[in-house]
Order: sequence, then structure tokens, then C-alpha cells
Amino acid sequence: MKNNAADQSQGNPKPHETKSASAGASEINRRQFLTAAARGLGAAALLSSGLPKGWIGGAYADEGPETSNIKFGMIALTDCSPIVIAHEKGFFRKYGINSTVSKGANWAAIRDSLSNGDIQATHMLLGMPIASTMGLLGSPKKPMIIPWILNRNGQSITLKAGLKGKVAADPKALKPLVEEAKKAGEPMSFAMTFPPGTHAMWIRYYLGAGGINPDKDVALITIPPPQMVANMNVGKMDGYCVGEPWNARAVIEGIGFTSVNTQDIWKDHPEKVCAFTAEFADQNPRTVKAVLKALHEASVWLDKMENRPEQSEIVSKATYINCPPEIILGRLQGHYDFGDGRKTDDPNYMIFSDRNCTYPQPKYAKWFLSQYRRWGMAEGTRDYEGIAKEVMRTDLYEDAMKEIGYKHGGLNNDPETLFDGKTFDPAKGEEYATSFEVHNMKG
Repeated sequence: MKNNAADQSQGNPKPHETKSASAGASEINRRQFLTAAARGLGAAALLSSGLPKGWIGGAYADEGPETSNIKFGMIALTDCSPIVIAHEKGFFRKYGINSTVSKGANWAAIRDSLSNGDIQATHMLLGMPIASTMGLLGSPKKPMIIPWILNRNGQSITLKAGLKGKVAADPKALKPLVEEAKKAGEPMSFAMTFPPGTHAMWIRYYLGAGGINPDKDVALITIPPPQMVANMNVGKMDGYCVGEPWNARAVIEGIGFTSVNTQDIWKDHPEKVCAFTAEFADQNPRTVKAVLKALHEASVWLDKMENRPEQSEIVSKATYINCPPEIILGRLQGHYDFGDGRKTDDPNYMIFSDRNCTYPQPKYAKWFLSQYRRWGMAEGTRDYEGIAKEVMRTDLYEDAMKEIGYKHGGLNNDPETLFDGKTFDPAKGEEYATSFEVHNMKG
């Protein structure tokens, strides 16, 4: 009895209470878990409480996005698809992003919503973050970044039906008509969607290649994408540049015809981007990378051609494009009816992932800056390298893709030759900008 009492006084359990050391530790850990839960420490702290010190904050606590609830902006254009598909297919949710998608009335409204924080990320014309960062053309100076290109190709220049048989793909055929209208005091009118945006640059380049100065020879106006067809129908414009489905719709309704597709002006040109304010990206780098990872999955899904009928059904909804899916689908598959007798199956249709599509190449910012110089939107020689580095965030892109094991095509500084035969060398931006016969250069 003495020995038993002594054993018990030393804390030894009775035979029916005997437990292994590991079981005792489990009970302690269970109590710690419940105590921590009662104190509201949260799941991340609980899960990491039993890990070696060096793991905490690496594999668990710090991997998720800093901001989970992200509101995305978009405009009613087919190239909003990566954002919409990432939302609808649960790719954002997979990477910890609780997404909502909000359709904007026009590009200026989208820019302002991003600037003031109403949305945190957005579908945007490539030139817009550059213009906002530089404070060009009335854009409030607000640094914005591009860590992701949403698509290439797939825009068009549409001319009114009355020009059929007079003009086809060559803008030089427009010049005598432009001169005649100008002499009569009724200059021809052309529309784009936002002054420093991609559609503005394509229509300007097209007209310039035809010997037409878009600021002196014609009226160049701004119209939101979904309103293009209606405005042409009532006779307010002779032509416009916009993304799909608003070119295909003009053809189907007999209002206009396609003069040229933008991939025929510049094969595999960059188009829309996913943009953030620089401030948001600096404060939420893991959030931005989570968005990019989800967009990658959506983009790969989109470039499987068997998925494009479903894509068309999804983005055609009233909450997104609000257009019959059959109007959207044809050109997504490369089936082009120009509306003036020309038809083609174009291999350079809109892409979302193929051919290193999504990499935010700095040279594209340099090309846009060269055109801003050409048209007097940016006065004096600018820092092409510095602006491109500030806006095109290859670091965020590369980090995000490395984390999911995706091998992208990387940086590309190859020269680009457009349909007028002029070659853009990214190392000679200012030389290129000053080389055009038709321009409005300032400074």
C-alpha cells in the first residue's frame, strides 16, 4: 500500500487511467485548440499552432490573399471573357477570391471606379493605365498597373453600308471621300471608345495609313461600345473601331460592313488587360497574384475551341454583353463574314492564352507611348523605358505563374511590323514616333 500511495503521490496514474505519452499530448493539444478557438484566434492561427516556428507565415498564414472580396469591372465586349469565366467557373474562388462582376456604362466610368476604389480590378483598354499613370487627355493622374493581358486580336473597323463597293480593306480608298466631305463642310465622322485606348489607336493608325489626319480631316468621336451600332444606324458616323460583338452585329443587321480586322493591321496585337491601381497592388500583392492565377485557368479554358460555344452562352447574358450568343460565337471561331461579299476563316482570331498571350510585355507600353507622341497626346520626348517598367508589371506576372508551375514564354523585345510596312523597334521608341508622315507631333 505504501508503494502504491507513493506512486500516486508522484503523479503515476491508476492502471485503468494509463495513457501513452502521445495520447496525453493529444489531449493537451485538443484543450489548446479549444481554448484558442474560444479566444477567437481564427483557423489560420489554430492550424499553425502545432507547426515548427519556421513554417508559420510561410506555408499557411501568409499564403492567402490579403483582400478576399474583389469587385471586378467590365464593359460589354467579348474580351471581358477571362474575368467572366474565372467568376462563373469558380476559378477565382479556387484561389481565395470572393468575386463580383459589375458592368460599367463606359470606359471613363470604369477608370473612375478603379481610381476611387469602388472596384479593385478591371477589364480595361491597354492604353488606359498608361494614360492614367501619366495623367494624359484629361485622365486624373493615378498610377495604374498591368500585370496581365486578357486577349489579343479580335477587334474590327466597321464602315457604314453606304460605303460598300467604294472601300474595302485599304484605307487609301477613303481619302478622296474624306477630302470631298471636308471640302463640302461636312467632314466624315469616325468613332472609337476612349481617346487613349486601343480602339482609338487602331482607327488612328488605319486612317493615318490612308493619308488621313484623324484630328484635321475627319471628326473623331467617343461612343461606348454597346452604342456603336445604334449610332451608325441613325447616321451619326461613317465608321468606327470597336471590339466584338458590335462589328458582327452591324453586319448581321445590314447597317455596316467590316473594312479590316485589327489582327490584319497588327497580327497578335495586345488588346484588353486586367488592371489595378499601383497603390492596391503594392498593398495586396498576394491578392493580385491570386487573381492572375485564376485568370490563367480561365484563359487556358477559353483557348480550347470546344469551349467557345459555352463561352458565348455565358458572356451573352444580360448581366454581361446582352447579345444573342450566335452573334458572338462566329467570330470567336474565326468565321468572318465582312458583309460586303468577303468571307474568310481567319486563323488569327481572338486568343486568350496561346502564343504567350498573357505576358505583360513592356514593349507594348512603348508602342502606345509612341502613338501618344505621334498624335500630340504626350508632348516632348518621354521616358519610354521608365513608363513601361512602371506600368507593365512583369514581376507580379512571373511570380504568380512560378507559384503554379506555369512555364510562360517570357520577355519579348522583337520588332513588330504593321500592315503599312513600318517596323516598330522597342529600343527606338522616339525614333519610331517621329517617323510618320501623318502626325500631330508636339514638342
